[in-house]
Amino acid sequence: MSHKDDSEAQRSPHHTDLYSAIPRTCLPIVYHPDYNITFMGLEKLHPFDAGKWGKVIHFLKEEQFITDGNIVEAREATEEDLLVVHTKPYINRLKWSMIVATITEIPPLLFLPNFLVQRKVLKPLRTQTGGTIMAGKLAVDRGWAINVGGGFHHCSSNRGGGFCAYADITLTIKFLFERVEGVSRATIIDLDAHQGNGHERDFLDDRRVFIMDMYNRYIYPGDGYAKRAIKRKVELDWGTEDSEYLEKVELHTEGALNEVRPDIIVYNAGTDILDGDPLGGLSISPHGIIKRDEVVFRAARRRGIPILMVTSGGYQKKTARIIADSIINLQQQGLIGAETLEGEGSSSLVTGLMSSAASAGSRFTAV
Repeated sequence: MSHKDDSEAQRSPHHTDLYSAIPRTCLPIVYHPDYNITFMGLEKLHPFDAGKWGKVIHFLKEEQFITDGNIVEAREATEEDLLVVHTKPYINRLKWSMIVATITEIPPLLFLPNFLVQRKVLKPLRTQTGGTIMAGKLAVDRGWAINVGGGFHHCSSNRGGGFCAYADITLTIKFLFERVEGVSRATIIDLDAHQGNGHERDFLDDRRVFIMDMYNRYIYPGDGYAKRAIKRKVELDWGTEDSEYLEKVELHTEGALNEVRPDIIVYNAGTDILDGDPLGGLSISPHGIIKRDEVVFRAARRRGIPILMVTSGGYQKKTARIIADSIINLQQQGLIGAETLEGEGSSSLVTGLMSSAASAGSRFTAV
């Protein structure tokens, strides 16, 4: 650990609402309606479906997997929360609409007053960031957690890009290192179609964080400097299909987790690998995405390592349905749900969650 890391560990953490107690009857699935960006149709100017998170929740409710009463409501990350990783000059730069327009790749934002940009664009991203931080703690407590948003892997401490204004992955890991006893090593498994250069820049010299990144080698961001942080790099060619892709996911996920046993896995589960995605350039089927998520969760569960999943990129209308189907498949496979952690030495919160679910006659008590 560097001298800088020592000084960080000695500093007492600030007060945050993101680590408040969560009722044991809740599943560790985090969401808030504020995740969705809708403002004068401006969100339609970016290929990202800025309402996909709400659609995922809609589909999960339709399948009676969740209700409003058993999911965790995300809280917005405050400026003090963000400053755990971000520099003050960077946060101040976001007060310029032109900067936000560049980061989000929505040029007309530069013509809007910043108070509107803060409320309609940055607040949803801050709420998703808060959700990822909350889900990190929940993953440690319950063995797994899913933030239905988040995964802003192009943002680092002092610069954003690629629709990513806040470094939620870095923040989540730093929060855990600072605040949760027994969490001192993390593995990031980044399977979005794009290189995760933001968290890579942030953890370039931090030996506590192992990064596996599998991405299309020919697309944004092509950040050679950040690539030096990747411990297991898997570069894919245009049009990679299911069989080759899933073989590599399994091989390298197993390899990464055999090389270093972390205290937490942060899984960046971008769906922009889907065939036909306008930005990803890969050719993975919906079934391939569902199988990919199953492979990663199975590797984590087999080893008893807590796993946090964030949804990251995905630029087609059908991705929300695929994310929902994947989450339901994870439950059907016994990889998520209150019962999955029994006998794995997880915290007493799990026992409480299981007994609460049982007394309520919940469908999650058995698979």
